[in-house]
Amino acid sequence: MEKWRCAVCMYIYDPKIGDLESGIEPGLPFNDLPETWGCPECGASKDFFEQIEDAQYI
Repeated sequence: MEKWRCAVCMYIYDPKIGDLESGIEPGLPFNDLPETWGCPECGASKDFFEQIEDAQYI
């Protein structure tokens, strides 16, 4: 599963982890997140996220 990075605060959404604080269970791909979901760190919308390669995930 692809990881996605917030261009505003650099938070990484990892589908293997999910976002339990927002009620997102592990295993949910980024594209299946609700449109109302936002970055748990800064609140940016999904539009501010970009897909990253595993090598970029440091």
